[in-house]
Amino acid sequence: MANPIIHVQSVNKEYGRGKKTVAALKDVDIEILPGEFVSVLGPSGCGKSTLLHVMAGLEQPTSGRVLLDGVDVTLISERDLPKVRAQKIGFVFQAFLLLEDLTAFENVESVLWPSDELKKEKQQAMALEVLREVDMLERKDHFPRQLSGGEQQRVAIARALVNSPPILFCDEPTGNLDSKTGDTIMKVISRINKERKMTVVLVTHNEELAKYAKRTLRMRDGRITSDR
Repeated sequence: MANPIIHVQSVNKEYGRGKKTVAALKDVDIEILPGEFVSVLGPSGCGKSTLLHVMAGLEQPTSGRVLLDGVDVTLISERDLPKVRAQKIGFVFQAFLLLEDLTAFENVESVLWPSDELKKEKQQAMALEVLREVDMLERKDHFPRQLSGGEQQRVAIARALVNSPPILFCDEPTGNLDSKTGDTIMKVISRINKERKMTVVLVTHNEELAKYAKRTLRMRDGRITSDR
C-alpha cells in the first residue's frame, strides 16, 4: 500500500472569536493515495471549499495537520509556502482568474517558478506543451476576453499543470459554465488524471460531476459523513 499523498489529520477550522465563532471544519480526517480521483460533495456552506483551501495550504487550520506529499504544510512559514505550493499542487478555480492583459500563453508561462536551471526557452516549451494537452495551442495568442468560458477554463487547467505538480485541486471548476461545456471540462480533468496518474481532488455540489471521481467524500456541517 502506497503512502497517502494527502493526509488530513484531526483538522478543525474556525472563523471569528468568542461567541461569534463559526466552526467550518470539525475533526476532519482524510487519506488520499497517489493517483486517486476524489470528489468532495456537499451543499453550499458545508465546508468543502474551506477543506480544499486548507488541504492546499491556502488557509491554515485552527488545529490539526495537513501533509502534502510528505510535507506538513501547517509547519511551513508564510514566506516558504508559495514555493511549496508551486511544487506540490495545481489549483483550478471556478472563476478562471486569468490575467486579462496577458495572452493564454503568457497566463500559463507566468506561474512558472523562476530558477537558474529553468531557462526562458524551457519555460516557453513547457507552457506550449500543456496548452497542447488541453487543446488550446491554436488559441495561445488570444486574450481571455477573446475566449469562451470553456476555453478560459482550459487555459486555467494548463496553468495549473505547467509546473507538473503531483496534485490537482479543482474548486467547482464547471460552476461558471453551461452543462455541455462543463461536461467537456470534466472529461479533460478525467483524462489528465488517467494519463498523468495525477492525484485529483474535486469540490462540487453536483452529483453528476462527482461521478467522474472514483471515490466520493460527502460533507455536511463541516464533517465527512461518508467515504466511498
